[in-house]
Amino acid sequence: MARREPNKPERAMFEQLQDLPPDGLLALIKLYRDDARPEKIDLGVGVYRDSDGGTPVFRGVKKAEHRLHETQDSKSYLGPEGDLGFVAALRPYIFGQGDAFGDRLRGVQTPGGTGAVRLACETLAKAGATKVLLGTPSWPNHAPIIQATGMEPVTFTHADIATETLDFDALLTAMKAAEAGDVVLLHGCCHNPTGIDYDLNQWAQIADLVAERGLFPLIDLAYQGLGAGFEEDAEGLRKVLAAAPESMLAYSCDKNFGLYRERVGALYAISKTDDQAATLFSHLLSNARANWSMPPDHGAATVRVILTDDEFRREWDAEVAEMRARLNRMRAALAQHGTIGTVDLAAVGEQNGLFSTLNLNKDQVMALRKSHGIYMAASGRINVAGLNERNIPHFVEALRSIA
Repeated sequence: MARREPNKPERAMFEQLQDLPPDGLLALIKLYRDDARPEKIDLGVGVYRDSDGGTPVFRGVKKAEHRLHETQDSKSYLGPEGDLGFVAALRPYIFGQGDAFGDRLRGVQTPGGTGAVRLACETLAKAGATKVLLGTPSWPNHAPIIQATGMEPVTFTHADIATETLDFDALLTAMKAAEAGDVVLLHGCCHNPTGIDYDLNQWAQIADLVAERGLFPLIDLAYQGLGAGFEEDAEGLRKVLAAAPESMLAYSCDKNFGLYRERVGALYAISKTDDQAATLFSHLLSNARANWSMPPDHGAATVRVILTDDEFRREWDAEVAEMRARLNRMRAALAQHGTIGTVDLAAVGEQNGLFSTLNLNKDQVMALRKSHGIYMAASGRINVAGLNERNIPHFVEALRSIA
């Protein structure tokens, strides 16, 4: 057995690493779980909750899973492209029935919407993109993914939280200052974390600037169906896709199928020509292979079964409509209370999707947690689905106490 030379220096690999702060969301989950107060409210975790506080499995998902159990005859690999039947079944929901892109549009299955954003950014960086316009506040993972793939996030203000209003001029200014080939990342609908979306006229202006400035749109569509409806939630982004010769769209099935832990997503890419689309597709497969090799199958197969069966699809669509209606009821119930201190609850009623960000400072957020058992992100972001008819009075009174 060889012996180490007495004076040969050793390098301790992990001594080079520095402590990182704990994940704030995971810490919040634990604090909420350990709180014994019966009136506590969880507004932090970004999952849909029903009026009883649960996150149930969709009825349509259960039926589709049963069919898979009865009929699926293999668990063999699908390949880095994943379930292309799933990718094709989603396409008309996103791009419209009989879209005009033909073979210029290609898609691959990804591990969740996060995997789709990562694959998009990595492919864009390898294609030569260096900057991504990013409105803030944004989903907390956007900037780290952009930076991890070697690109620079160029930030602008998406919304003014103090007034709960969209800062559309900031977006226009950023786009006009950008150079051809720069990427602009846009939330397709139900903006996370503000709930403040573009209207159709604003989407049209974005489309015009994308074409005029030669920008590359990367659209993150994580909540389709939870705003105004599937067609309505895609109408604006379709204007941008029609105006741009090239684009990418990252999609998540977490919320609108309730498949959080299954990690179901897709990345779609539109190229100028069919030949370029084939080349790009080969790069998507190569990059996916190097990252996760093959995506998980079960969730995507479940979505494919739902979307290709008329009965299952109708039941799923009705379940999403129930979710959307509940979110809108909670927003309307908050809006009735108007302005409380610095918080404009009326504005929450005009926003979309799961999230809103209230104009609260960190001390106020901590006071809500300590004195009232109300848990939310330090930024003031709330998950509207954490509210119901029973706990809204407690939430409103708590806001009044710290106003």
